[in-house]
Amino acid sequence: MIYVTKTFLPPQAEYQAILKNAWDTGWMTNRGVLVKELESRLQAYLDVPKVLTMTNGTLPLQIAIKGLKLNGEIITTPFSYVATTSSIVWEGCTPVFVDVHPDYLTIDETKIEAAITPNTTAILATHVFGNPCEVETIETIAKKHNLKVIYDAAHCFGVTYKGQSIFSYGDVSTCSFHATKLFHTGEGGALFCQPEYYDVLFYHHNFGHQGNEAFQGLGINAKMSEPQAAMGLAVLPYMKQIFNERQLICERYSAAFDLTSLEVLAIRPDTDWNYSYYPVLFESEAQLIKVKAALELHSIFPRRYFYPSLNTLPYLEVTPMPISESISKRIMCLPLYVGLKKDDLETIISIICQNI
Repeated sequence: MIYVTKTFLPPQAEYQAILKNAWDTGWMTNRGVLVKELESRLQAYLDVPKVLTMTNGTLPLQIAIKGLKLNGEIITTPFSYVATTSSIVWEGCTPVFVDVHPDYLTIDETKIEAAITPNTTAILATHVFGNPCEVETIETIAKKHNLKVIYDAAHCFGVTYKGQSIFSYGDVSTCSFHATKLFHTGEGGALFCQPEYYDVLFYHHNFGHQGNEAFQGLGINAKMSEPQAAMGLAVLPYMKQIFNERQLICERYSAAFDLTSLEVLAIRPDTDWNYSYYPVLFESEAQLIKVKAALELHSIFPRRYFYPSLNTLPYLEVTPMPISESISKRIMCLPLYVGLKKDDLETIISIICQNI
């Protein structure tokens, strides 16, 4: 069977050798030596000012909202994974949706100002499939209206925009280190922030502790464990290989679909992309369903991602978002992972081309 993705696993012996550092000391959590080493190495690798690793990729969003003291309305995108919206609602704020750009699939920056009200406190936008938002315009709008900016950069490990890590933009950026991501810690995530926010975000992720016997403020437990950090340290040396192999697969898909009716993701100019996903956009939902069924007959399982459009979630009042709703019904991510066999890749392409 071929799934939309497959976890990259480093040699088991290398993982165990790293984990032995924690095993020998018996220190498995509470920010041991491996977590601190991973943060240090990520900071250097990504060239970012501050890194705070966490136990999953959703908690950084929730802690960012809490730590920046946001309330009221948060402008956001309807085209993202559900965690983007659910984090806003979970923290007692109201998501206000702005439709997306039809080519880049990120929030349409030209429509943001019209959605701002006296109750707006922030913009929470998603860099979609590693494709950056129009960060300069969003920054200008945020400064004009005194708003905070959070980026859900779950898909963005290794992405740079205008020569700078995409994690450097906004007040806070977050990333997922889930097992399905390019860089992963099995389950995990991280928060990247401007230095002035680091201390408050740190204590929020560690129960609010100030030392062992005092508390600085409200907090929860979002700490990454040592086994998670060990996996990250074992995966990190293989990032060049991971990027290179995924790039070759993406290039083969693009060449195959160049003369078809399928649309592929338009990458924003000045972006060094990371080949995190390969989405294709069909002419209709019916065509997507036909192709998906044909692939599944051969035990090939793509994913409708992102679907459905988040403005239609059952716990929200529905606000029409025509572009996002249309795209979410017609977009599908194709299998993309290190180790995808060339014969399997050609089979995927052949089945799609025969059914569009």
